[in-house]
Amino acid sequence: MQLWVDLADTEGLKIGASVAVNGTCLTVVNISEQGVQFDLIQETLSLTNLGTIKEGDLVNIERAAKVGDEIGGHLVSGHIHSTAKIIELLPTENNLAIHLALDKAWRDYVIYKGFVCVDGASLTVGKLSEQGFWLHIIPETLRVTTLGDKQLGDFVNIEIDSATQTAIDTIKNLAVSGDLKRWLS
Repeated sequence: MQLWVDLADTEGLKIGASVAVNGTCLTVVNISEQGVQFDLIQETLSLTNLGTIKEGDLVNIERAAKVGDEIGGHLVSGHIHSTAKIIELLPTENNLAIHLALDKAWRDYVIYKGFVCVDGASLTVGKLSEQGFWLHIIPETLRVTTLGDKQLGDFVNIEIDSATQTAIDTIKNLAVSGDLKRWLS
């Protein structure tokens, strides 16, 4: 599948460059008056919400960081692990709480006050639930992302924190092998 995106700024963008679209790291394959083209393979379509994008939909875009750029948030790779379904939206005067249902296989990697990347926005987990987790979105994040436009039932891309995944997988592997008790002593 091909995805064409109308980017406001293509300065310095070259074929072969990486651009995150809804948090998914994609490779630029064409740049023209029509926009920027990306090829989506089956693996990408099966793990992300990119196959549901229709012409005219807004997406979150992030260009790759350059050496020397300020890193003002959490480090993410653009390698999506799963999608999560929006099951509750609680708007307040200036904020939005979003409740996401996440596949059980990924819930161990989402920890209270840890972070997840949701459609390309790296966010702090506000609360855990039986189904997944809650996010509390501030006005600036609502202003610069598409999260404020989401509806009940929408799916968002999820990238979990790789350091959390590594720590939890290490502990699980030690527990299974029987080495956890020895390792902790």
